[in-house]
Amino acid sequence: MKILYDDKYITVCIKPPELLSERSDTGKDIINTLEAHFESAGNNCEIYPLHRLDLGVGGVMVFAKSREAAAKMSALISDGGLIKEYLAIVNGKPERDADTLCDLLFKDSKRNKSFVVDRRRAGVREAKLAYTLLESNILDGDTLSLVKIRLYTGRSHQIRVQFSSRKMPLYGDRKYGAPKGKDIALWSYKLTFTHPFTGKEIKVPALPAGGIWDEFNLTDKQS
Repeated sequence: MKILYDDKYITVCIKPPELLSERSDTGKDIINTLEAHFESAGNNCEIYPLHRLDLGVGGVMVFAKSREAAAKMSALISDGGLIKEYLAIVNGKPERDADTLCDLLFKDSKRNKSFVVDRRRAGVREAKLAYTLLESNILDGDTLSLVKIRLYTGRSHQIRVQFSSRKMPLYGDRKYGAPKGKDIALWSYKLTFTHPFTGKEIKVPALPAGGIWDEFNLTDKQS
């Protein structure tokens, strides 16, 4: 377990893609894994989840280590105080080098899949993100593009469905129409927020590695 920041209130770590971000009876989740990590270090604590990443998606996550910290962090997140940035590899190349995408999303819970819809109705929620194109490569005859994303709303499968609806599914995301790859090329690469107890700015980045990510030059994209 890679811990990026830790104090008595919160911990920031890298969630591996194969772990659930919510507690599971199987124990194959990031919460049980973190609690076991701290227990082995002689620092028993209960871990409180604050946000989620899809199974198959890895990267930086923040967790609270007490009820009080969870309440303060949850209030901060509700007020938009947690800045979430992602890296993704999409099929094709965006028409614009930078843009803001706004859509209405509906989640079909039975199919565990979200859809862009054209009108408001029960269960439909607004979704917003902004992206910047960092690099495009041609690999095995296909154009793939690396984009940096600022997420403004946290809807189910939001990044995946917003790009897929524009004919740019994420590499490896077969659920949303990707033609190739077995792993979803989406990574939570940086969280920025003001610590609710100390008032310090916490900025925690971590770049992905391995697989399709190695086809792109990530070393100069951490800023």
